[in-house]
Amino acid sequence: MTTVLVLSILLCAAFAAPAEQEPPVVEDRTVAEGGALVPEDAAPVSDEARSNLCPTGWLDHGSRCFLFVSSAMTWYSAEEHCNTMGAHLASATNPSEYRLLQDITRSGGQSIAWLGGFNLQGNWMWIDREGFYYTNWYASITPVSSYPCLYLRSNYGWGNTGCSYSRPFICSKNLLAC
Repeated sequence: MTTVLVLSILLCAAFAAPAEQEPPVVEDRTVAEGGALVPEDAAPVSDEARSNLCPTGWLDHGSRCFLFVSSAMTWYSAEEHCNTMGAHLASATNPSEYRLLQDITRSGGQSIAWLGGFNLQGNWMWIDREGFYYTNWYASITPVSSYPCLYLRSNYGWGNTGCSYSRPFICSKNLLAC
């Protein structure tokens, strides 16, 4: 049942992916405070960087809110967990966002984390439907037929691996949905 659900989500994302366009300009913002419950395994956020744009514990950056979850899950389970909070696994649409995601991962005491990138029929895409224009592969991509899920490395570029490995992860949601 879970496999069917995940495949449905991936196919939906594949067919709903936006047409190629220039990525939006993203501005840095601060961490936000709100009334949402924060999972116990969320990375702590400093009080001095709070505003009212994202739920408590989420980091506000550009037009999106980000949350690091330290509980290790498979890529599919991580996406489902993010969905329960109205979010998806995070995408990295530019170098500034990727550096932020690396910083979030390091501040959570981790060196790797799932992102929302996946390969479907030879095409890389983001589960949150962002355009896959920015890439930051550390080395050559491993065979996507066996390793279709993307993860972040906190010290250098991203990589791809099997989706069944358990890793911490980063959720993201659009500020308009926060």
